[in-house]
Amino acid sequence: MTGDLAMTSLRGGAIDAICSADLDRKTALAQESATRWFARRVSLRSPLDAAMPERPGRPDRPLLTPPTQVEKRSLHTLKGRIALLHAIAHIELNAVDLALDIVARFATEQVPNSFFDGWMQVAFEEAKHFRLVRARLNDLGADYGDLPAHDGLWQAAHSTRNDLTARLAVVPLILEARGLDVTPSLQAKMRQTGDLESAAVLDVIYNDEKGHVAVGAKWFRFLCAREKRDPAKAFRDLVRANFRGPLKPPFNDLARAEAGLTPSFYRSLASISHA
Repeated sequence: MTGDLAMTSLRGGAIDAICSADLDRKTALAQESATRWFARRVSLRSPLDAAMPERPGRPDRPLLTPPTQVEKRSLHTLKGRIALLHAIAHIELNAVDLALDIVARFATEQVPNSFFDGWMQVAFEEAKHFRLVRARLNDLGADYGDLPAHDGLWQAAHSTRNDLTARLAVVPLILEARGLDVTPSLQAKMRQTGDLESAAVLDVIYNDEKGHVAVGAKWFRFLCAREKRDPAKAFRDLVRANFRGPLKPPFNDLARAEAGLTPSFYRSLASISHA
């Protein structure tokens, strides 16, 4: 599908993918942009690149609602498992756009090409995750878009659009790290209900997400070192300035530490909330 796609540059391909409302095309473009970049068949940026969009392209459904209005259901029912998988599909779709956005938006930053290698690997894997979850929804007689979803993930990214260090603090080191905290219990619940296929999809996501948090932690530490800032203190300061709401325990300290995110970063923030 993607071999003949025109692409001005990595940034151009990423922007095209972000803008696409066709989710098959979006995920294919994300993976094709990554593949061409890894092979160094495209430049990082070009004067012909389109402008950054205000928001990513989306189909007409799902309906976007405030997080408090998204209904929670028991995983012991088919409807409950579909609702959970739908919520995960929505998270993974946003994660595709967020990984592409960090590449496209910060393509003029003074960072090594390995920065873009890392984030395009994340984009490639998030596209894989979305497809896996959507295929599982289809197996269960549902599809992405059937249920409402919330818009908080993109709003968090939008608030850090002018500061790469703040973006790294909020997206990989808070939002993605949260996945490391909650996914193991979801995997266990899926297995308890006998839904081993959905549990297997969550296994793939969980193992890849450790790497995504590690990419975030690596480059957050890189930027802090360059600015001669203590990374744990910088993280706390940036979270207070850019993230609404508390960091919610319990934390998966082992998985977080494996990804380079030690308790000195987040423990003291656990009880802090902003109105």
